[in-house]
Amino acid sequence: MTNLPKSYPLALLIALLALLPVVVLFQLASDSADFFDSRNLTVLGNTLALMGLTVLGSVLIGVPLAFFTAYVKLPLQRLWLILFASPLALPSYVGAFTLYFSFGRGGEIENLLGFSPPPVSGLWGTALVMSLYTYPFVMMTTRAALLSQDASLINAARTLGLSLTQSIWRIVLPRLFNSVAAGALLAALYALSDFGTPAILGLDTFTRVIFVEYNAFGLSQAAMLSLQLMLVVVLVLYLESQVKATRERPGKHLNFWPAHWQSALMVLAGLIPFVISVVLPLVIFMIWLLREGSSGFEWSFAWNSAYASFIAALVAIVAAMPVAYAAIAGKAGRLMERVTYFGFGVPGIVMGTALVYLGLQLPFLYQTLTLLVIAYVLRFLPLAVGSIRTTTENLDASLVKAARVLGASPREAFMRVTLPLTLRGMIAGAALVFLEAMRELPATLMLGPTGFETLATYLWRVYEAGYFGRAALPGLMLVLISGLGLILMLSGERRAEFSVTEDNKQ
Repeated sequence: MTNLPKSYPLALLIALLALLPVVVLFQLASDSADFFDSRNLTVLGNTLALMGLTVLGSVLIGVPLAFFTAYVKLPLQRLWLILFASPLALPSYVGAFTLYFSFGRGGEIENLLGFSPPPVSGLWGTALVMSLYTYPFVMMTTRAALLSQDASLINAARTLGLSLTQSIWRIVLPRLFNSVAAGALLAALYALSDFGTPAILGLDTFTRVIFVEYNAFGLSQAAMLSLQLMLVVVLVLYLESQVKATRERPGKHLNFWPAHWQSALMVLAGLIPFVISVVLPLVIFMIWLLREGSSGFEWSFAWNSAYASFIAALVAIVAAMPVAYAAIAGKAGRLMERVTYFGFGVPGIVMGTALVYLGLQLPFLYQTLTLLVIAYVLRFLPLAVGSIRTTTENLDASLVKAARVLGASPREAFMRVTLPLTLRGMIAGAALVFLEAMRELPATLMLGPTGFETLATYLWRVYEAGYFGRAALPGLMLVLISGLGLILMLSGERRAEFSVTEDNKQ
């Protein structure tokens, strides 16, 4: 009889807890009279249209920038990659907030420059904002594939009479499809799950309507809408699981050395989305800060954000360890790991709806910090699991075997060998959970204790009250916090690129 890995029981329990919100939603939705009405068609149409336009916009921006950062040789090349990826450092609702109050009649641009640009609102405005903050997903996945392609294939095509443009079109682009699709599906998931951007810009998507129903005490209808949204999310997740980014054995790297005027045009074109999505919001926040100072802001908001996120990060790491070890131990463990990833695919507004109902059934949890931390952990647990599993998989198994040969028990080998060597992955995973929890808006709005204001929720209250000038300080702090997450991500990307370069030398 084969002994089950010791991590399996705990991993199974955590996987079942990850499915709890779905069970709660089905129970709550059973009280709803209407499964689907005519208004839902409008909401569904808006949601799918936003998703499609976001995918299109992110591909149109992300793919050219991927070619630029992968192949074009310029001074300060690393700087351009950081700048073009920097929209990931802002939650999209922060960008939507500043663009909404900057464009249109009476906006900040008209006040400063004297002309009124078109307003950013509705479907097209929301799709523009979403594209500006999701194109780095496409850029990074496409860039990784470009870095792994062998330039000798293009050189052979050029030798056979094809131009450079024809070689790229016929040799490079067909092998990028899976990588572009992988990034585009991430952008689609982001568009489906985001609440703040469509809510601020006035587009009735599932996330916005669910929140309206929640505020109107229509929990059953909110649950039904949440399940309908989850059907779309599950479909996109299934497509994402079927599309794997293409990785090839690295060969000779392709480099372009354009003329100075060509380089200048490329840089200027690439800086347009960066200026709109990053520079403009920062400038607007600074103007508001100089104009109104920190009026209405309390430092307890930042403390509340950090305190709740820190607890969630610690709990997530503890919960992630058995799941990560189970995933390495066997197929059943990998299945449990995949189940925990479901929470990351569930929009925060859906998670909030389920846990609000759970809190109503369990009064000792309702509107408590414990319930909010549970929501953060269920949402962002996969970040911790992935970080720990990746670090553990790279460990040399002979170290543990050597410890056992020298007389260490399994527990002692784990505490003295495995745990210290996976500590780096645990810290990185905890940092990612912390940063994402700090930015989370809908779940915090719905589940936070009474009077428990965070940076994200204070920004939302300011928007609702129309006192947009008071958003400067929390907005800048959220940008700084998100920037730390970007540094973590790019440090991982840099290590991966270094590995590819080292393989090329061998």
